[in-house]
Amino acid sequence: VQLQASGGGLVQAGGSLRLSCATSGRRFSNNALGWFRQLPGKEREFVAGISWNGGRTNYADSMKGRFTISRDNNKNTMYLQMNSLRPEDTAVYYCAVARGAYAGVFYGEYDYWGQGTQVTVSS
Repeated sequence: VQLQASGGGLVQAGGSLRLSCATSGRRFSNNALGWFRQLPGKEREFVAGISWNGGRTNYADSMKGRFTISRDNNKNTMYLQMNSLRPEDTAVYYCAVARGAYAGVFYGEYDYWGQGTQVTVSS
């Protein structure tokens, strides 16, 4: 099982990035998916999650209205559209597969993780 996150980079404050997470090795169309992020020396924090069929999404408070999570089960890929980026959004972003069909906010609810992609927002 592999999760490949991509799309990170350097962007100015107010800019946008779109992250992708491609899964391979098995299908996860019955599992929720999620994005987390981590700053050096800090715990991994929940960013956004999406249910197995895309019908339900949830976001951390600071991401609401700026980030949009989506998935394409036919392509085994999940996305995170990030708009109005802020310097405090700078982190390594990880994609993950949840154990259940609905996305929780806790790290321990996710079984598979990608390698992370760096997002840097300059002021």
